[in-house]
Amino acid sequence: MNYVDGFVAAVPTADKPAYQRHCQAMGAVFKAHGALAVVDCWGDDVPEGKLTSFTMAVKREPDESIAYGWITWPSRTVRDEAWGKMQTDARFQPEQHQMPFDGKRMIFGGFQIVNRA
Repeated sequence: MNYVDGFVAAVPTADKPAYQRHCQAMGAVFKAHGALAVVDCWGDDVPEGKLTSFTMAVKREPDESIAYGWITWPSRTVRDEAWGKMQTDARFQPEQHQMPFDGKRMIFGGFQIVNRA
């Protein structure tokens, strides 16, 4: 069964082109290390919550948009090995690419697939 990494982040709306370039560059790195697919999305219908929401979770500021994405891997083992290898991949190092958002407010995690319709 496949494995999925997912994330939600707040990205300055004005930096959407830089974010897209960042996604393309990082997507190539993930794929080079075994990812099956990398999907990056830009929110255009993300409601504010009263108790919880994407916007509240990442402390979105008025000039920011919500980015949401996922990476599918053949297995958790492949994913774990890939993340280890990427730590020494020059393309993944902060000096090679600047994240166009505040990574401290990004929410991410790995997930087992329990249903696929």
